[in-house]
Amino acid sequence: MSNDIQAIGLDVGTSRVRCIVAESASDGTLNIVGIGEAESRGMRRGIVTSTEAVADAIRKAVSEAERVSGIEIDSATVNLSGEHFQGENKAGVVAVAGQDKEILGDDIERAIDSACAMPLQPGWEIVDRLPQEFIIDGQDGIVEPIGMIGSRLEARVHVVTSPSAGRQNLAKAVERAGLDIEQSVLEPLAAAESSITDDDREYGCAVVNFGAELTNLTIYSRGAVQHMAVFPFGSTHFTKDIAVGLRVSIPQANQIKHDFGCVAGFMLDDDERQEMIEIMPVGRSEKRGLSKEILADIMQPRAVELLQHIARETRKVPLQISSGVVLTGGGSMVRGLCEIAEQVFDAPTRLGFPEKDLFGGLIEQVQTPAWTVACGLASFSLRAALRDENSHGRSTVRRVADWFDGLRKKIK
Repeated sequence: MSNDIQAIGLDVGTSRVRCIVAESASDGTLNIVGIGEAESRGMRRGIVTSTEAVADAIRKAVSEAERVSGIEIDSATVNLSGEHFQGENKAGVVAVAGQDKEILGDDIERAIDSACAMPLQPGWEIVDRLPQEFIIDGQDGIVEPIGMIGSRLEARVHVVTSPSAGRQNLAKAVERAGLDIEQSVLEPLAAAESSITDDDREYGCAVVNFGAELTNLTIYSRGAVQHMAVFPFGSTHFTKDIAVGLRVSIPQANQIKHDFGCVAGFMLDDDERQEMIEIMPVGRSEKRGLSKEILADIMQPRAVELLQHIARETRKVPLQISSGVVLTGGGSMVRGLCEIAEQVFDAPTRLGFPEKDLFGGLIEQVQTPAWTVACGLASFSLRAALRDENSHGRSTVRRVADWFDGLRKKIK
């Protein structure tokens, strides 16, 4: 049974490409059976700059995932990102058709279409439509209106638009790597899918997905996306500051950031403050020492600056984020970022990890914020597979029952 439904998530990032292979389990979780990772080339701020370089990175990550899982991958659910993504809240109203005034799926679709009827810039397209709530004859807060009675149906929708070329070029790179795209999912939605709960969505939370060159902010409340924003900065800013401040190469600066970086000087004890790191400045033949305290002094102001940009955006939305701020993405793993964010946002802040309640198998190997997007994409991939199964008239419950029946017959 577990081999019947497979889910593939492919996270094509600016610095890394990550692939997750998972299989559905009878308890409703996803068992991760394969993971693959490769250095990303040919991407800048979520946009493809070299199709062949991106395709090569995808092939490497997918090949590793195939080797670990023993499963041949021919299609995947892929992330969508880019610095030009824009989100806007819209509303549309329609009259309910039919004599009995019962709301059907067609009425809901017409209401959403009405909300999304908006002028677009040349070359732009609507990449996602995220329903927030429905209003029936003045009654708001309705999540599932189908089957209800009313004469006037209003839909409130968060509409996300972007230049169509970005999606098309990523699709071309994936196809050149030998894969079909099952579906494209917005990167911040994938990050949230694997790292926050239904309660977080209901009571309000802000998901900040820190990448290498892009950071996404998604605010949830009342169970739906209320606001989205994209910032053209990420953890690469720390690398550049270290390179300039210490006069070292970018690769060495990146290694220093990963091995010793801390953006909260107050977290260092007295011994750590004086601990020395050996560095090799560009153009020098001898190494010199650097204290961890000086490194933190270089990184902390930049962390505060970036987080303040995001915090200002959250204040534009008149909503409480009772569940706090969740930091995801590889860039959020810099030591001390969570503690600094808690001060800047003045709200409970935590790192987001793939939820163990949702995933099994090799979950321990991907229990970092860097894998939240890939795991979320695998979850979306499973949903698509289940929808496809159900559309063929065979429900998941029936499949589980058939599997157990077959097992009993073998035992007998």
